[in-house]
This record gives sequence, C-alpha cells and structure tokens, in this order.
Amino acid sequence: MSPFPSSASPTEDWRHLRLTLADGVATVTLARPEKLNALTFGAYADLRDLLAELSRERSVRALVLAGEGRGFCSGGDVDDIIGATLSMNTAELLDFNRMTGQVVRAIRECPFPVIAALHGVAAGAGAVLALAADFRIADPSARFAFLFTKVGLSGGDMGAAYLLPRVVGLGHATRLLMLGDPVRATEAERIGLLSELTDEGRADERAAELARRLADGPALAYAQTKALLTAELDMPLAASVEMDAATQALLMNGEDYAEFHAAFSEKRPPKWQGR
Repeated sequence: MSPFPSSASPTEDWRHLRLTLADGVATVTLARPEKLNALTFGAYADLRDLLAELSRERSVRALVLAGEGRGFCSGGDVDDIIGATLSMNTAELLDFNRMTGQVVRAIRECPFPVIAALHGVAAGAGAVLALAADFRIADPSARFAFLFTKVGLSGGDMGAAYLLPRVVGLGHATRLLMLGDPVRATEAERIGLLSELTDEGRADERAAELARRLADGPALAYAQTKALLTAELDMPLAASVEMDAATQALLMNGEDYAEFHAAFSEKRPPKWQGR
C-alpha cells in the first residue's frame, strides 16, 4: 500500500472495533461479544480503512487480530447484514461484496505481519479473516466453519477459494468450502490451517508474544517476505526467481543488512531499524 497520505486526518475514533497501539504492535479487537463479534457493514469498513491507515503510517510492525468474549467472530450479522442484503439491488450487493474482499486484500497487502488470535468460533467471514492472516494461533476451543453454502451462497467468498487451497490443499479446501462443516482445532492443526495450537486460554498470550518478536525483528525483511509470498503465488518459477533477486539486491543496500554484519563481527545482537 502507498505510504503517501491524502489531506484527510488520521482517524481517532474507530466505532466498530477496538484498537490499541504499543511500541510497534497494533491489537485490533472485534468487540461485539454479545453477538459473538458478528460483523456489520461498519465493522467491515473500519477494518478496510484501519489497515490502509496503519500501512501508510509505517509505525506498526506487527498486528494482532482478536475477538472479545466467547469466540473470535461468528461471521456476518444475520440481521444487520444478511437481512439487509435481501432488499439491496445488484449494484448495491456488488459494492458490499467488493468491500468484504477489500478487507481480505488489505490483510494480505499490508506491510506488516498479521496474527489471528483464535478461540471459540471463527465462522463464515470470521473464518476468512483468520485465513487471510499470516499466522493463525488458536487454543483447543477454536473451530472454523466456512458456512457460505449453508446460506445458499458460493463457498468461494472473500477470496476463500483462492487462499484456502494454498493453505490446506485443494482436497481439504473443497471439503471445507462445499460442505461448510465445522473444523475443530486439532483437525485444523493436522491439515495445516493453524500455525500454532496452544494450551487452553493461551491464544491471545502467544499471539502477543509472536507479535512482539516480529515487531522487534527486521521489519523490512518481514514486509518483503510477506509481499513475495503473496505475489509469487501465481508466478512461474523464472519470474519468481527474478523477483527474489531484485528484492535481495535492494535489501542488501539496506541498513539492516549492514547491521547484521556489524553485530556478528562485534558478537552482539543486531539492532534492527527496519531500513
């Protein structure tokens, strides 16, 4: 995303989610626990715009996406979204569905790692938000459900048909997206949907620990690794190797690369600057 801001001031009050910032780590909490953090039109729009703002500001080096209460996110709110969309025309529906996809693109394209801290339900759009993250850390209570066919829609919503086969393989993705059956944490770990399965109640803690590690590390190297992982999903090998070479040549001119050599020579830990 472009680092160049417009004339609009940064948003100070995000009404549909909770944001905390601490020394390079952003924590974004879906905070409708009474509705299992079901998403509204405003929540989607806030996530889209927040990620764009944080990407431009370049002060965040890692982001944790979490849910308050008994679960991570139960998907789109049945009344506020599903009920409302029944009265929309095709143009309005296309605008809405494009917005939800923009949230997923923002997660994949932001220049910092995103960690989903999961407990309880991650269903529908909530499952796709977790899927789009770079890391998924869950405790044993977590369960995924890609529910789109259960409501009469395509399982390929918000980029799920693109992302899920690349994470768990086509066979598992076909089963999960077509049938919409719940996937509990142990199976999610077995098929590669989880980055880490923690002890009960420790997902938020482990996500925070990983975010701290990432924020203290070589941020530019992480950003470029994330960008290459996304960009090269659809590239032939020759183009991927060429992009890797160009990226490494640029990073080899950076301060962090020189800092590693200096730290190694002086037998001390590197002081990463993200430059």
